[in-house]
Amino acid sequence: MKKHAVLLTGLLFAATASVAAETAAPAAKGDAAKAQKIVNDVCGACHGTDGNSTSPTYPNLAGQHPEYITKQLNEFKSGARRNATMAPNVTKLSAEDMVNLGAYFSAQLPKAKPAKDPALVAEGQKIYKGGNAGSGVPACASCHGPAGAGIPVQFPRLAGQHAKYVQTQLKNFRTGDRANDGGKMMQTIARKMTDQEMRAVAEYISGLR
Repeated sequence: MKKHAVLLTGLLFAATASVAAETAAPAAKGDAAKAQKIVNDVCGACHGTDGNSTSPTYPNLAGQHPEYITKQLNEFKSGARRNATMAPNVTKLSAEDMVNLGAYFSAQLPKAKPAKDPALVAEGQKIYKGGNAGSGVPACASCHGPAGAGIPVQFPRLAGQHAKYVQTQLKNFRTGDRANDGGKMMQTIARKMTDQEMRAVAEYISGLR
């Protein structure tokens, strides 16, 4: 078991290095003030003007790494990430707009909300922190951090994200409907997860601070 765990850790670090190399990009500082009108006119309807979405269908953006937000916007626009809601909303955004939006939402304060299902939280915590060696699922904390803070540029912040949204993204990675994760590491991981594991991890993430 110990030998298997060491091998799994080695494979994870190798994959992490590959994804980091593909996703890392020079940081560009945006102007949050210039994004305000776009947020008021477009983004706020789904994500909240303060980046805290009131609907579990749409992700919270408050406190997210600016580079990650900018990357996702660019990929919605290019079609690398497909979403029927986002596609028409990014068509008129310039490269500068996307950087500014990243700066704006990253500066917003996430609102803490408790997870709803204690049993799922306990189950999800085990997977998030320790993975599932038997099925080859690595610990989520290895890339997203023990508190869900993520790693700027490389891996997004997950703490406090809506459980429903997290589940949807995991399922999209599993089916290939979402394939904009650089080295496809998330697709590989999601295909090894059961629906129950996804539910549990998503519930645990929703309560992280």
